[in-house]
Amino acid sequence: MTLVDFYHLVSSPLERILPVICEKVLTGGDRLLVVAEPGLLGRLDEQLWNFSRDAFLPHGRQNGENQPILLSETPEAVNGATNIAIADGQWRDEALSFARAFYFFDAGDVDRARSLWRRLKDIPEVESRYWKQDDRGKWVQGP
Repeated sequence: MTLVDFYHLVSSPLERILPVICEKVLTGGDRLLVVAEPGLLGRLDEQLWNFSRDAFLPHGRQNGENQPILLSETPEAVNGATNIAIADGQWRDEALSFARAFYFFDAGDVDRARSLWRRLKDIPEVESRYWKQDDRGKWVQGP
């Protein structure tokens, strides 16, 4: 069974949301693979180093078997991750081999996300949830 969480980025950018997800995954004792195109990976790498003065998110890029959070262009969990974050809005079917997938998309990717949602609803081994921020910035689960 794969749980796919759709995160519709409305009022906060990915660079502010992803570190929070990373913290939650690590707190649960799990590992995370973050997949995106190279330019975005560079920005996320920097953000994970600088997001908080009080916290450290251990992470690395490419071939980091020992990294609790691995940033990569490909959906291969060489770090043993059971969680994957698709950070660039480009779904990769390999995500379905993970226990949990976080799929981030913004206003420009809504149609693609809807299409993916419909496709995943037909797969019995997949449970999908939709999350969107309310007016106060709190994440609420949608229908």
